[in-house]
Amino acid sequence: MLPTSHATRLLLLILQLIKLDKTLGNAHSLCLDLTIKSQSRPGQPWCEVQGSVDTKPFLHYDTDSNEVKPLGLLGKEVTATKAWTELSQTLAEVGQELRMMLPVLKPHKNKTRGPPTLQAELCCRREAERCTGASWQFSVDRHTALLLDAMNMKWTVISPGDTGIEEWENDQVLAEYFRKTSVGDCNHWFQEFLEHWEERLEPEPTAPTLLSSDNEQSTDLQLMAWVIPSIFVSLVLIGITIRNHRRSRTTQGGSRTEEHVSTFHNPSDSERSRNHVHRGVQSQDPLT
Repeated sequence: MLPTSHATRLLLLILQLIKLDKTLGNAHSLCLDLTIKSQSRPGQPWCEVQGSVDTKPFLHYDTDSNEVKPLGLLGKEVTATKAWTELSQTLAEVGQELRMMLPVLKPHKNKTRGPPTLQAELCCRREAERCTGASWQFSVDRHTALLLDAMNMKWTVISPGDTGIEEWENDQVLAEYFRKTSVGDCNHWFQEFLEHWEERLEPEPTAPTLLSSDNEQSTDLQLMAWVIPSIFVSLVLIGITIRNHRRSRTTQGGSRTEEHVSTFHNPSDSERSRNHVHRGVQSQDPLT
């Protein structure tokens, strides 16, 4: 068995690694899918929003009712929060802002007729109690055209389709607006919502579809730099402990063996015994 002190230290180290693993797996994402039309028929909204957390719907908004409606238990649990009120106001503002940009866009080349429809997906991700990702994905007529990694302000043109949306990457004011609503507002809402959802949400099995950022990659490298040496140190401690334990047992066994040999095979005792027997034989010899 291992000494109690070594076993205790190893147990504490293992518990720390388990705690870190749970923290790493505790990632959640909040996404808002907006659909904006430049024109709409009477009674039909020109903007609709579907909100989800870890792909589970929790709100719906449309300009026809101008109301954010909770969906399921997740939505109902956060309707009384300050973040819910702020989210409702911001959705209307973002929808109006995007609608003003539609006139400069052209329909996708695969669309035969009608004005273009803009889809915008805002996502933010939290892990270990901090924001680890934020992005915008823009599509024209259901064709993904432009991506924005809001964590490092990097645009990626996918397939603009002659719509003119690729010009957005040259608009610094627009980029800053998108950064504020994702890294700032979305992250703030999500942080407050998670305080009410903590017991209902399970850690995501895989990372959500967010753009990778230099900040997130740097964090992963820092965590790996801590985990790998910790595992290595624990293995070394186990090896040293086992070696010392075996060496101690070998030393004790050697000492007992030497005592046994010295007791039953002492050369001086054997010599005295042989001399005694020789003298006895000489004294009984009749010829002497």
